Amino acid sequence: MSQAHNKTQATDADVTAFLEAVEHPTRRADGLALDALFQRVSGFKPRMWGPSLVGYGRYDYTYKSGREGSFLATGFSPRKANLSIHIMPGYADYGEMLGRLGKHKKAVSCLYVNKLADIDLDVLEMIIRAGLRDLDAIWPVHPD
Repeated sequence: MSQAHNKTQATDADVTAFLEAVEHPTRRADGLALDALFQRVSGFKPRMWGPSLVGYGRYDYTYKSGREGSFLATGFSPRKANLSIHIMPGYADYGEMLGRLGKHKKAVSCLYVNKLADIDLDVLEMIIRAGLRDLDAIWPVHPD
């Protein structure tokens, strides 16, 4: 089996310092609010993954190819252009919830929102819970 060396690795950087250093005031406030939401929903303490991704929990995977690795179970990044919210199993089965979320764009495992005021945080909480549950059914989720 080969251990994957993901570009994005867990670090010991201070999450609060990272979030408080976000330049854009709305993005900074939204990042701090997301941190509180993710901690409450996941039950995990945050950890920086790479220079800009705040992660909660970890999962270890082994693909059919034999490639192995670890990655954050869920998390977000307060990027300059938007907030990117990461739900690892992807959003394929979450159409009904996404329809109620509010203004967003999505990719396979990322949800992009301009600001938290554009979305329903109760629906986001349901999506995070569903993502952790679905991921844990594939690869067990652990504290990081």
